[in-house]
Amino acid sequence: MTMFVVWATDRAGALPARQRVREAHRARLRAPQPHAVQVLLAGPTFDDAQQMNGTMLVVQADDRAVVQAFIDDDPYVAAGVYGFVEIRPWHCGLGSLAPSP
Repeated sequence: MTMFVVWATDRAGALPARQRVREAHRARLRAPQPHAVQVLLAGPTFDDAQQMNGTMLVVQADDRAVVQAFIDDDPYVAAGVYGFVEIRPWHCGLGSLAPSP
């Protein structure tokens, strides 16, 4: 399996839609996955005024197409929150994704 970083930037004016479907988005990320994507890290990004303006995920999957299908099914996508989504293969070069003892 390969790790990927998903960087999604909200479209202008998307905060109300983000807030409306946020709990569905979060529940989906935390639920056992019905597809072959493992979410390793996830969280919102913020602007300088501390308003949510995007999402960053680190996931593990067999290939980019599987990750794209996972993102396409996200409540934020259905609600039109994202204006831009980039998926890149990623390697953890420093630190660890393993839990601390």
